[in-house]
Amino acid sequence: MACATTFTSSSFSLKLCNSNLNDKSNCIQFQKSFVSLNNPCFLAEPQFSIVSNRHSISRSQSIVNGFKCFVQKSEPSVSVDSRNDAEESLERVVVLVVGGGGREHALCYALKRSPSCDAVFCAPGNAGISSSEDATCIPDLDIFDSSAVIAFCRQWGVGLVVVGPEAPLVSGLANNLVKAGIPTFGPSSEAASLEGSKNFMKSLCDKYNIPTAKYKTFTDPSAAKEYILEQGAPIVIKVDGLAAGKGVIVAMTLEEAYEAVDSMLVKNVFGSAGCCVIVEEFLEGEEVSFFALVDGENAIPLESAQDHKRVGDGDTGPNTGGMGAYSPAPILTKELQSIVMESIILPTVEGMSAEGCKFVGVLFAGLMIEKKSGLPKLIEYNVRFGDPECQVLMVRLESDLAQVLLAACRGKLTGVTLDWSPGSAMVVVMASKGYPGSYEKGTVIQNLEESELVAPSVRIFHAGTALDSDGNFIATGGRVLGVTATGKNLAEARDRAYQAVEEINWSGGFYRRDIGWRALP
Repeated sequence: MACATTFTSSSFSLKLCNSNLNDKSNCIQFQKSFVSLNNPCFLAEPQFSIVSNRHSISRSQSIVNGFKCFVQKSEPSVSVDSRNDAEESLERVVVLVVGGGGREHALCYALKRSPSCDAVFCAPGNAGISSSEDATCIPDLDIFDSSAVIAFCRQWGVGLVVVGPEAPLVSGLANNLVKAGIPTFGPSSEAASLEGSKNFMKSLCDKYNIPTAKYKTFTDPSAAKEYILEQGAPIVIKVDGLAAGKGVIVAMTLEEAYEAVDSMLVKNVFGSAGCCVIVEEFLEGEEVSFFALVDGENAIPLESAQDHKRVGDGDTGPNTGGMGAYSPAPILTKELQSIVMESIILPTVEGMSAEGCKFVGVLFAGLMIEKKSGLPKLIEYNVRFGDPECQVLMVRLESDLAQVLLAACRGKLTGVTLDWSPGSAMVVVMASKGYPGSYEKGTVIQNLEESELVAPSVRIFHAGTALDSDGNFIATGGRVLGVTATGKNLAEARDRAYQAVEEINWSGGFYRRDIGWRALP
């Protein structure tokens, strides 16, 4: 095996090939930027290291065994193993991110910036992740085949797996990876029931006195309708299982509620996910997203974020997976964050441990700050980073994400603190016309590079894109792009994000024009 890399005055790249992988996935690209100070060999903020130290080499023998490289140099010459003392002490790690949406793109982006991260893989990834070089995508790796994922991790010396979507978690991917001795950030299938079954989550709330909306669970449509009639509208109808963010109906009338019950229990629109429904009281207030990293016993909060679930401006129309988000959320004051941790997050962590299924991963609590009391109630739990909230959190995170997630995997979050950039971040989701209903696939998206040049802080995260035969980005999903920007305040972040959106040429897409409206004049 041989490779060649060319050094220039500003950067170098190195390509490593393994004959055991086919097609384009057989090349792992490592990139590093450097600056020439008094010592031309000084490397500032290296993002990957091939020969960082002997320990990382011994952990990644499948990558570097027999590795020889013929280097063609231009001035100045650079040493690839130079690093400062702080970086020398860091544990080096190769990371695999599981998933292929906007959330996973944001995680890859943050991990690539982690000083201790040697390389980032993403399976299956998407065209945007690959083209941005935030990770090496492995499109042919079946993320629901645990044995295949384990084999890949062993072959490429992966020391941390970060599972993005909920479905592989519910199916037990984390269980099998941990059993194989591979550190995995994501809960077991048992602990993932907090998202996989709303009835499980509600029962836990009952048992451990976690504040949530009043509810009842039904499998019989007639009984559900009778309860709805007793309670009156508005009222909320939810499927018990996973439904890609679409299994929640906020019914403003009794007729809408009855139709929701019929769609779930009679027409079987949501399949097995809808064989059991939760009928829940309607809470009036403001929704907010709260995230905490959990190591099984301890939890630390992340910064706040606020999502926009409804498809239309002014929070109108059906629910979606999320049309935009911003961070921080002004409504989630420090006082409220403390209340959320004490009354919701920590009792959940302790309750899960007491139930014999310790939770390791990120707890994403969808909260309602009630209008009448001003206090938070738990609407639902997700067991992974939210999408699109993850995008605004990752562009603000300044800590080494790889090391923080490893600490969570090892039960060592006590004493860990997170550093965040000042100011605000906003993401505007661009979706295919027709979403969250039926939509056309394959529409061409242009001017993405020009869009990212609007401001240095603009970053486009791809959620549902591919490349056509002419090399154009095309839309392959409902939510397609997350146009993200930071600013000294929310108004500046909003202006930059929308300026970037307006540069994009995509006739098949649409977006909300009022992201952040609750926090801005």
